[in-house]
Amino acid sequence: MTTRARGLRNLRAALAPVAAGVCVMAATAAVLIPVLGGGDGPAPRPAPYGTHSARADAAAADCTPANAAASLRPSPEGGPAVDRIKARGRLIVGVDQNTYRWGYRNPATGDLEGFDITLARAIAEDILGPDPKITFRAIPTSQRIPALQKRTVDLVVRTMTINCARKRQVAFSTAYFQGGQQVLAPINARITGFDDSLKGKRVCTAAGSTGETRLAEERHGARVVTVPNQLDCLVRLQLGEADAVVTDNALAAAQAAQDPTVQLKGKPFTDEPYGVAVNRADTDLVRRVNQVLENYREGGGGSRWMAAYRKWLQADLPGISKAPEPQYSD
Repeated sequence: MTTRARGLRNLRAALAPVAAGVCVMAATAAVLIPVLGGGDGPAPRPAPYGTHSARADAAAADCTPANAAASLRPSPEGGPAVDRIKARGRLIVGVDQNTYRWGYRNPATGDLEGFDITLARAIAEDILGPDPKITFRAIPTSQRIPALQKRTVDLVVRTMTINCARKRQVAFSTAYFQGGQQVLAPINARITGFDDSLKGKRVCTAAGSTGETRLAEERHGARVVTVPNQLDCLVRLQLGEADAVVTDNALAAAQAAQDPTVQLKGKPFTDEPYGVAVNRADTDLVRRVNQVLENYREGGGGSRWMAAYRKWLQADLPGISKAPEPQYSD
């Protein structure tokens, strides 16, 4: 048996529960699946379309790549959205359940774990107090924005890059992590990065991702394959149905940790600040999340942010010494 075949066999055995989840998500790409929390409670109350705040509209209109990550100043106060969550007694969060280290279901315990899940719990604790009730909804990459617009979730914590196109549709917190698009490919592949070595290759990326946007701008002669979730790309790579993957390097590093036969190629070729996404009308919730992030970053090397980084990400993404500095627009 070849090294690659052994690696694929071992990974399939270790991730059988996750793979089953991927198959379900691929078959129901437009459906939001409650995956944890023991009952949803009432759904977030819909707001009429077109009632986005003037401040959110102005921020989107003035957005440039240089200021895209700027958000509203933090506040510990409540407001319509925060009060709605308190009245329900439960926070509903859109997350991933298939991305190792970020948001994934531990096959040994059945619990959702990861950097994004830890942050979502911190937000819930701030709004609802100790031992808060949370419903996590697993949503595909392409359904993150619709879930917020339809108010199926209160917020999304799912490695979601802040950019101007998205800010015209949803609001964001300040950045809680900084990544970049990069190429993932088999170790022995003659692929050197996001360049002409991709010519004629099948390159996989998630629908609705910034990787898909970048490949639409510049394919380098590659044939693009899109899937609902990034983990699907790793499976395609393992089955020989794709030659490379374009995704955030933070996600690619986690995939490389799952499968030792693949590696990151070249260097990151974009800036990808991750933010907590919120319905654009819920400006009070944006400010409250930003207050949580201020507290989360506080304390430097002893901060809750650094504790989460050391637990979930440091092994695959070493060398990070602090959280991204926040930018504010008001």
